[in-house]
Amino acid sequence: MTGLAGGDPRSLVDELRRRAQSVAFAESLTGGALCARVVDVPGASDVVRGGVVAYAADLKSALLGVDQVLIAARGTVDPGVAEAMAQGVRDRLGASYGVATTGVAGPGPSEGKPAGTAYVAVAWEDGVRTLGLALDGDRAAVRAGSVDAALGLLGEVLDEGRNAP
Repeated sequence: MTGLAGGDPRSLVDELRRRAQSVAFAESLTGGALCARVVDVPGASDVVRGGVVAYAADLKSALLGVDQVLIAARGTVDPGVAEAMAQGVRDRLGASYGVATTGVAGPGPSEGKPAGTAYVAVAWEDGVRTLGLALDGDRAAVRAGSVDAALGLLGEVLDEGRNAP
């Protein structure tokens, strides 16, 4: 699928450039793959502010401002953590949109959650949206599916803004 709602990186970069807006990425299970996928697009430097790979829980707090109490209560694989990561990277990197990924790539469970459990979130000035995922496959498939889902969610948010009256 191409286009904004399909999460096509070229379409996302073009739309962000057209709007004079920017994006930043906060990644855990995707380990930088999300940001890398977008910066593969020529001209991405016009819209990408940067990315933070915060694999460890303490870095999610220190670098992205995720509440340590939230992490202690729910773990790092949680929709609230994904939302806080997206908001934190948006604020800290000065972007129009923050996009985050967190989850369990596998092969086994983590924090009592099965492999393939993931959350992606997009934060912007007026809100935040989170998507929960239950992905099949090995580590590579879970990570790739999370990247695709995060780009698709960003595309949906951009589409809604573009189609608003």
